[in-house]
Amino acid sequence: MIIKITINYKNKVIIKSYKKFCGDFMIVERVEEYLDRIEKINKDINALIEVKPERVLEEAKKLEKDDKIKKKPLYGKIIAVKANINVKGYIISCASKTLENYIAPYDATVIQKIKENGGLIIGIANMDEFACGSSGETSYYGPTKNPRAEDRIPGGSSSGSAASVAADLCDMALGSDTGGSIRNPASHCGVVGFKPSYGVVSRYGLCDLAMSFDQIGPLTKTAKDALLLTNIIKGKDLKDTTTVETKPFEKIDIKGFKVGVVKEFMDVVDEKIRDKIEKGIEVFKDLGCEIVELSYKYVDLALPTYYLINYVEFFSSTRRYDGRRYGYRIEEVCGEEVLRRIMIGSMISQKEYSGKYYKNALKARNLMRNEMIKIMKDVDIIVGATVPKLPHKLGEKLTPMEMYSYDVLTVPANICGLCAGVVPCGEINGIPVGLQIQGKPFEDEKVLSAMIEFEDAIK
Repeated sequence: MIIKITINYKNKVIIKSYKKFCGDFMIVERVEEYLDRIEKINKDINALIEVKPERVLEEAKKLEKDDKIKKKPLYGKIIAVKANINVKGYIISCASKTLENYIAPYDATVIQKIKENGGLIIGIANMDEFACGSSGETSYYGPTKNPRAEDRIPGGSSSGSAASVAADLCDMALGSDTGGSIRNPASHCGVVGFKPSYGVVSRYGLCDLAMSFDQIGPLTKTAKDALLLTNIIKGKDLKDTTTVETKPFEKIDIKGFKVGVVKEFMDVVDEKIRDKIEKGIEVFKDLGCEIVELSYKYVDLALPTYYLINYVEFFSSTRRYDGRRYGYRIEEVCGEEVLRRIMIGSMISQKEYSGKYYKNALKARNLMRNEMIKIMKDVDIIVGATVPKLPHKLGEKLTPMEMYSYDVLTVPANICGLCAGVVPCGEINGIPVGLQIQGKPFEDEKVLSAMIEFEDAIK
């Protein structure tokens, strides 16, 4: 049986066909359809920076012949991977000239788990260089366009991962989130994104930006798929001592949930976005939740605390890129934003400052975390906006602080170790807006369940 679906994209008609034979999806045919779509569309949006058609087709043929793998939960799922997560045999460049010739010699733990569960990697997704950026414009390979609003940025740093999902170049994608790098582009591109609690997913094989913040997570078309992929990639890993084992996350009933709304988070949001978020909050009321107003007094500390720690940890992590072991010396070939973070991180790490900026930032981090846990004590989740403003136009010049301001509502989750997800909640003049849902550390199940029920309700 062949089922044909016609998809219109930029006035191009693309026929997608899914053949079923004896109840099994013919993965080779699905891959061919995706490769054809990538050929037609990717040159426009620049979401994927490396695709190996022959390799992917060969892997698809092997999957079709493996009866055991057909029973796995990811069988037939086509997945794109951010360019800072090692996939053996692919160039993992972090979208930087520094690593333009680095071919990954191994699979990251999350990639091993995807392959073991029947998932198929279709290509490597573009990103902000070394994950330094919130727009998707700092890549050595050129900016990624937003498939939902092509004159606008897609958000970053997981720009290519979100754009690949939004443009239907894959079923789902992996990104990394240091201060909102999954949630920001998910919101701008109108897809689902989820940052698990710190420690739920192994970071082994991730080229880190700031090791105490980074977390790998999914970008998907539905919240149910986010739950599925999170369950596959999570778990204790002896190669990452920060990881913990958790029970499988399941969809639970959110009726009776206490849903917190932080006044200070709402106050910094553009009026049109706030209107969409307030309508989203009404959906939770209709789902039987109780809305609780909260106050968080440390919003002003979020950006300086995050970026001071980010600068120091990023400077430390980049010392491996010295041009002797592999790649180029990073300072000689990197872009402006990467160099800015290296220089500031170097300066505030110097002996004459005795680490006082970093130490004070760590104190502020503890202060913020303790206060967040305190205000969340009597609620199940917090809901609000993901970003305070709509994405700017591609090529529009912003100051560093204007760019950093995109992160004001997302960095608290990374600072405090929370889990956080984004689901689409409407559009403003055709530009998607995402609702952010945050939960206490290791209460990922509640957040994912709330995402699923919200998504079902608005559909």
